[in-house]
This record gives sequence, structure tokens and C-alpha cells, in this order.
Amino acid sequence: MSSTSDAKAHDSARQRLAHGKIKVLIVDDSVLMRGLLREIFSKQPDMEVVGAAPDAYTALAQIATLQPDVMTLDVEMPGMSGLTLLEKLMRERPMPVVMVSSLTAKGAETTLRALELGAVDFATKPRVDVAKGTVEMADELGQKVRNAARARPRRAHESSSTVRAVSPASLSLRTRRSLIAIGASTGGTEALVSVLSRLPADGPGVVIVQHLPALFTKPLAERLNQQSPLNVREARHGDLITPGVAFLAPGDQHLEVVRQGPRFCVALSSAPAVNRHRPSVDVLFESCARVVGATAVGVLLTGMGSDGAKGLLALRQRGARTIAQNEATCVVFGMPKEAIALGAAELVAPLDTIADAIMQ
Repeated sequence: MSSTSDAKAHDSARQRLAHGKIKVLIVDDSVLMRGLLREIFSKQPDMEVVGAAPDAYTALAQIATLQPDVMTLDVEMPGMSGLTLLEKLMRERPMPVVMVSSLTAKGAETTLRALELGAVDFATKPRVDVAKGTVEMADELGQKVRNAARARPRRAHESSSTVRAVSPASLSLRTRRSLIAIGASTGGTEALVSVLSRLPADGPGVVIVQHLPALFTKPLAERLNQQSPLNVREARHGDLITPGVAFLAPGDQHLEVVRQGPRFCVALSSAPAVNRHRPSVDVLFESCARVVGATAVGVLLTGMGSDGAKGLLALRQRGARTIAQNEATCVVFGMPKEAIALGAAELVAPLDTIADAIMQ
């Protein structure tokens, strides 16, 4: 299927969702988990569980006959694994997939690989609180499936480990711009690969907020480090921001840029969530507007909600250059859309041109 037919299928799905319920297919080898997920989605007024498969082979057959809008997929299953199924699906019939996994270090690595293969999002497996008689994470899981139904699924792509040679523009960039600040959410892990892999190794320091739980940010930083000419690492409080280094905010901590004499450094905090997020893109961008100002570049990538929109506007008002990812290349056109509506984006650009836009 071509990218044009992918887009047509996505538009058709959007039209269908506007007139009916979201059709959900559950794939999990645990009969108890399938039952729990069915209960969660059946209670959502805008969702309908059309099937529940115990393995990948059954799932493939049900996808063909049931035509679900969203599939929830267990990471580890006997026979064909969840990752193998996802890779096959994204190559042959891209559709929105939400990975449902245990929140463990091993699960984080596997889930990041799933996002690389094309999964829209991931959620922690729900648990029953016997004392309260409630299902933990049920609301979050329902919202993630709802978001996924409106997302733009993308095909599994070739490895991003091959870094494109960058132009000599990096030489002037290093002297004209002191810092690059990037914010992202749903779909952002792979969007970050696209941007960072195209930036020069001698360019300005980079600070990044990607909405992720704490267990995920260190392995993501390691993955980005392998796929970029930059030195990418999880930020620590007090890190000095230097050329050629990118700092990723740790999960569950805000990242701000503060001034230390003539230089900038990282400040981490456990202050209350902003826009329901910690780390928050607005917190990062607003700190850059205060202390970096006109020599900063702000970039807002794919993501649900509005986090980062006001912060990007603050950057632009201080004279910084600001870029938002365009709708056609976003997995979820939420955060960039809100920024564009506020007039915060000086430039709206396709994902694969953003690094060049930064360098220019």
C-alpha cells in the first residue's frame, strides 16, 4: 500500500469514527487480561469491542474480517510475539496500535522498539484494586485508545541508524544559535530520531522533553544516542549545556534551563505537573524564553493535547525562532495545532525538513 492509499485509509477511518463507535480488537494471551480489557472498553460510550484474540495468528484473521479501528496488543505472547505481529501488520496493513505492557525495565526496551515499528502509543496493563473495587489505569487506557483512533498510523520504516551527512551550515549555526529546545509527546520517539539524526555533531546544545514514564527515558536516550551524531543522554541536575550534546528530561521530572554565569545548565525539579505532565514542554520552553531568549530555537513535534503551545509562543515573543511540525507528518496533530492556532509557530514544516530548518 502506498503512502497515498495510507492517507486515504486514514481519512476513511476518520469519517467512519465520526458516525459510529471506535471498534477495538484486543490481543493478549491472558484470558484474565482479555476479560479485564473487554470490561474497560465496553464501559466507554464511544467504543465497541469487536473481538479478542489469544495469539497473533488469530489476531491476523480477525483483523481481516472485523476491520477494527484500533488494536491493543500484548508485548510478549507465545508463538508469534507482539513485536513480530506489529512489524508484519505495519508492513502490510498499517493501523493504529496501542501496546499494553507491564511497566518494567525490560518492558520499556520492548515498548520503545514497538514505537519504532509504528505503534501509536503504549499503556501499562491495568490492575484491579480489590479494596476500592476499581480498575487502575482504566481511564488512561480508554483515552489512549480514543487518541489512537484519530491518529495517523505509519508504516514500519528502515532503520534510522544511518545518519545523513549534514551541510556546512552547521558552522554558522554554532555561532548564531545558543540552544535548541524540543518538545514532543505521542509519536515523538520516532520524530526525535528524524530530527536529531540530521543535526550536526558540532551544533548547539539541545534540551528535550518527551512525555514518557521514568523507566522509559534512559533507554530512549540510549537509543537516540545510537541513531544521532549528537551525544544524547538523560539529563541530570546541574548538567552544563554544551555544543554537540542533547539532554532528555527524565520521566517524572521537569527540566528547565537556567543561567550559570555566561553559560546555560539543566535544572530538574519534582514541582507539580503542568498540563497534566511532568516533565512538561511548557515548563522547558518558558524557561528558555526567560533565560535564553532570541538566540534559542524552539521546536514542537507531534503529540496529543496542548502542552508546549503557550511556551512556544513565549519563545517567539522573546525573538526566538520557532517551528511546529505540520499535520500531514504528525502521528497526532494536537500540540503543534494548538501552537499554530496561538500564532506561536514562525514556521510549520514537514518532519523530514525540520532539522534543515533549524540549521538555516
